[in-house]
Amino acid sequence: MDELEKMLLMQIADLHRVPDGAYNLRKNGESEGRRSTPHIRIEPRQDGHSGVDIFISSQTRGESVHIPVVITQSDYRETVYNDFYVEEGADVLIIAGCGIHNCGTQTAEHSGVHTFHVGKNARVKYVEKHYASGDGNGEKVMNPQTDIVLEEGARLEMETTQIKGVDSTVRTTNAALAAGAELVIREKIYTHGKQYAKTNFSVSLNGDGAGADVVSRSVAAGTSLQQLDLHIDGNTRCHGHSECDAIIMDDARVTAVPALAANCVDAELIHEAAIGKIAGDQLLKLMTLGLTEQEAEEQIIKGFLS
Repeated sequence: MDELEKMLLMQIADLHRVPDGAYNLRKNGESEGRRSTPHIRIEPRQDGHSGVDIFISSQTRGESVHIPVVITQSDYRETVYNDFYVEEGADVLIIAGCGIHNCGTQTAEHSGVHTFHVGKNARVKYVEKHYASGDGNGEKVMNPQTDIVLEEGARLEMETTQIKGVDSTVRTTNAALAAGAELVIREKIYTHGKQYAKTNFSVSLNGDGAGADVVSRSVAAGTSLQQLDLHIDGNTRCHGHSECDAIIMDDARVTAVPALAANCVDAELIHEAAIGKIAGDQLLKLMTLGLTEQEAEEQIIKGFLS
């Protein structure tokens, strides 16, 4: 890959070279390389859709798989389907993400549908980053969808970050949890200019002892618009927690719509939400240390999203 593509890979997957272990690299709709390992098998889909099927065996312990996507063409749109089949007892790190560089006048768009089938007592950490750049007038659009099924005792920890430059995104996550399963989600989003970001979370706690902890942190600047819809259904003895924290700046707008549905007397569901501007005393404290107001804002935002 050239220097631009390497920069995008570094932003979305912290990669400086071809990764160790299993990987599938995709550029402008074409495969740029693929490797399976004895415990992780990656195969092209057989149903006519673009994407891959990833099979993670029960013997997987402390291994990783990288599946980044890079787009450098304007007037390009794609929808990619990746399915993960994680066997009972496996322990794996999955690193995904999409980087778009659009210097043209047309839209560049990536829609990714990731489906996780996580077996009993398996452990998955899933990291997904989105980044866009380019000095053209064309929009950079990303629409990720994540569908999760956790069997008994399984755990999935999901970190999603929209780093910079994405003009429009609709982010959808659906999850269904069996008994004793656990879902942890940490979302971080920064929007500026005229950007638009919408997040939809829908979690169904279906088995005894299932638990979910969903936290969204965001910063909206310029005239950007953010919308968050978060729904947790407690259908049995379970525990669910959701939290929405947003910093609003300039003429931006933020809407948060949390919803909890306790469909069992033993469902314990909690929601927390806060939207507000940066506190003046925080700015003053940093400015007394020699920072300008802009530098102080940047430091506060960096700490908030870290």
